[in-house]
Amino acid sequence: MRGGFTLVEVLLVLAILGVIAALVVPNLLGSQQKANINATRVKITSYQSAIEQYAIDHNGRPPAGSADEVNQLLMNPEPIDGRNVDPYLRESPKDGWGEPLFYQFPAKNQTISTDPDIWSAGPNGQNEDGGGDDINNWSTVGT
Repeated sequence: MRGGFTLVEVLLVLAILGVIAALVVPNLLGSQQKANINATRVKITSYQSAIEQYAIDHNGRPPAGSADEVNQLLMNPEPIDGRNVDPYLRESPKDGWGEPLFYQFPAKNQTISTDPDIWSAGPNGQNEDGGGDDINNWSTVGT
């Protein structure tokens, strides 16, 4: 007599695995989304710190220009009073989804006039300029 599994036993195991997968997968996907949002908030804070360091070296004024121009300026700073300056950034900052952060100075959303607006398009990847699921440095509301 040969030992083996019956069709019913195999189907029962597959059903149990299906139920476990149905319970675990949505939780994992939600965790990944939360991790990306938190990573984006950390990147925005880090980017803002680099800009504040730049401002300290330049009479308290953050750089103006597009995000690409500002990133180049922060990664390849010009000498100040004849002394070389270490880069404020090593690479262009990206959000938790690998997309570039947005930058605007003078800001239109800040309460402090010397702070720039920095934001990510968020999980949906659509830049709504502060709406939808964007993640930014001027509010704590949202995702």
